[in-house]
Amino acid sequence: MTFRIFTAFIGLVALAACQVSEMPQAQDGRSLYQANCAVCHGAGGRGDGPMARAMAKPPKDLTLIAVRHDNSFPRAKIMSIIDGYARSDMDGPGMPEFGVMLEGDEVPFDSGDGRQTPTPRKLVALLEYIESIQATR
Repeated sequence: MTFRIFTAFIGLVALAACQVSEMPQAQDGRSLYQANCAVCHGAGGRGDGPMARAMAKPPKDLTLIAVRHDNSFPRAKIMSIIDGYARSDMDGPGMPEFGVMLEGDEVPFDSGDGRQTPTPRKLVALLEYIESIQATR
């Protein structure tokens, strides 16, 4: 009897480990963008938010990221800007830190190098949204 209970327990643990959390999609990041980014970057991501005129250096047009990179969206670079790692080399006051984006569960994120890195779900959702608003030229 004990062996059966142990076997059932091991089976349940294995099943739970195999379940993959659903990856965030662009629509998951839209509300995060509107709440945290639109005030500077604008509702459509064009750098024309209500605070843009008051800034010494206007925010970037986020819809042109891929265009500026030979029509390739630089996922690793943009994630580093969003999560704050690349902000130290930005001119001017830069973007504020969004500590709330680092809270919550993590998902495996591939920035383009083929490696899955545990990354906060909210950051991945925001990146997916920004990638989805890229202009096509």
